[in-house]
Amino acid sequence: MSKLEIIHENNDYIVVNKASGLISEQSPYESVTIESQVFNHVLKSKRKPYVGIIHRLDRVTSGVLILAKKKSVLVNFNTLFSSRKVQKTYLAIVTNKPAKNKGNLVNFLVKNTKEKRAEIVPSKLKNAQSCMLSYEVIGKNEIGYLLKVKPKTGRFHQIRAQLSNIGLPIVGDQKYGSDATYKSLSICLHAWKLTFEAPDSKERITYEAPLPVDDFWVFDVV
Repeated sequence: MSKLEIIHENNDYIVVNKASGLISEQSPYESVTIESQVFNHVLKSKRKPYVGIIHRLDRVTSGVLILAKKKSVLVNFNTLFSSRKVQKTYLAIVTNKPAKNKGNLVNFLVKNTKEKRAEIVPSKLKNAQSCMLSYEVIGKNEIGYLLKVKPKTGRFHQIRAQLSNIGLPIVGDQKYGSDATYKSLSICLHAWKLTFEAPDSKERITYEAPLPVDDFWVFDVV
């Protein structure tokens, strides 16, 4: 079982580096989740801990995740996220060489609930939602290419679906067409940085999650 890796903690919230393979919030079907790990951690200093889920990462994704320690803080962060005042930056490893070193992707997707995947579709389809991201190639190794990805919207599986749609499935992501293998219950998608403006001080804050420690994530800068 992965130990809880804390990036930052204060009286209002805790920032962790989520391990891939774990889900974010508590579930009756999971013995260990990020929420349960944080709850047990806060329990060491508070008799009645409060842990609020501000945002989530897919089980297969690693990286920076913020959880609230007060309900009022949860409300404030929910406002920041809903108003798109939080910038997320991801790193993704793809096997194929992108046609362009950087670009913007604009698509429409629908959520296939039965298969638990997102599908890129024409905009005229019912329930289609717009999704946008930018990407840039920043590294290369024997496995493939390292992309820095900044989603402009927060759609279900949008990074995985949009990159796959242009022939760049993320390494290990068989659901979206990858033939490459990675660790069990994991793909090479890492929530690297999260930036927001503190509601009280207006200070711009960035938290960064260290990369997974394995050969897949060792790159030469391009």
